[in-house]
Amino acid sequence: MAESVSTSPSPQFVAAAEPLDDLLIVSVNHRTASADLRHRLYVDEDDQSLRLAELAAAGVSPALLICTCDRVEIVTARAAVDPAALVERLADWGGTRADELSDLVVTRRGAAAARHLFAVAASLDSQTVGEPQVLGQVKAAHKRALAGGAFGGVLERALQAAYAAAKRVRSETAIGERPVTLAASALQVARQIHGDLKRCRALLLGFGEMGELLAEELQLAGVAELAVAHPVERRAKRVAQRIGCHRRSWADLATALTGADIVISALGGSDYVLDRNQLAAALKTRRRQPIFLVDAAIPGDVAPDVAELDDIFLYDLHDLEGLALRGKEERETVAGAAWSILEAELGAFLRNYAERAAVPAVTALRERFESLRTDVLKSGPRDPDEATRLLVKRLLHGPSEALRQAAAEGRDTKELEALLVRLFRLAEPENEDKT
Repeated sequence: MAESVSTSPSPQFVAAAEPLDDLLIVSVNHRTASADLRHRLYVDEDDQSLRLAELAAAGVSPALLICTCDRVEIVTARAAVDPAALVERLADWGGTRADELSDLVVTRRGAAAARHLFAVAASLDSQTVGEPQVLGQVKAAHKRALAGGAFGGVLERALQAAYAAAKRVRSETAIGERPVTLAASALQVARQIHGDLKRCRALLLGFGEMGELLAEELQLAGVAELAVAHPVERRAKRVAQRIGCHRRSWADLATALTGADIVISALGGSDYVLDRNQLAAALKTRRRQPIFLVDAAIPGDVAPDVAELDDIFLYDLHDLEGLALRGKEERETVAGAAWSILEAELGAFLRNYAERAAVPAVTALRERFESLRTDVLKSGPRDPDEATRLLVKRLLHGPSEALRQAAAEGRDTKELEALLVRLFRLAEPENEDKT
């Protein structure tokens, strides 16, 4: 629009700081890049503060560095930042060339960047939808960025809104309730059988990869005790040292079974390691207290008829995989509801931000009108009718001149006219109560 003609100085209009379009995300994720490349680009937690300092020194501040197994992302709200410079930075960190990386990078700005940030925080953009640790990873990245210095503005507001959206998704849907990994499925079954795992003792037989993974997950879940046994004692000793647990003699297996609430067998030999008689004897000594038994070996370690014992809950890897698959399917089913919540929260954030952006313009308009009113009052004594007529004339001068100039330049004035109708409610009934 053409500049308004005025008989008095006009207050300076100051645009809203940090427009939403300043929000920028440069991302390499599981959809665009291989796991090997993501691993090379990944920045360890110990190094992230250094990388943030490098970005700040290059003028990229405030900035956030989000690194998970699914993604490596640089998030900033700096208008002058060239996305290509961030791609070069990622390439340098990963020891690759920017031209090799550029086709794998996704760049988002403004509302699209905000939507992505919301989706990441709510774990709706992960390979495994609904994983709860993602929100914690984003918050940890936020904390490191805050510790690095200047932060705030649109990036801070977007993050806080994303956290609120993630909280609603978590509390109003069942997106994170079902296990989607074998280890998580095992923990869920263990809790269903025994309740609080902090009162449970676990026994690992052998040292297969899956067996150790399950044992370590039990440790993280807080089991009261974990012990390992192996027919070769030196191997048992090595495993006990590696994962930090107790060691039981293989010759004392019967006693070890009696004391175990959870047993993971991962030897994988040609013969069964556990049979019906062994476990029946253990149950008798345990006074029928149940045992959760995981056969993590291929071929299996546990004789099939063990499952017939009433207080033995036997699961093999196929059973756990089935639980995990059903969990994934259920999470995908509720993902639609989660996205609806996220879109509603995003819409509210975008509306709120747009309203905040309009505040300086509204303030400037108010100051302009007040200035004109003051000028009219200072121009000399007049009766109310004459004063109000002069005020209206001066208020209309700028818009009228803008319309006339647009018409003289041959431009279509319909858009300007429609804007005036909307701003001043010209189409409303004259007798409407004006408040």
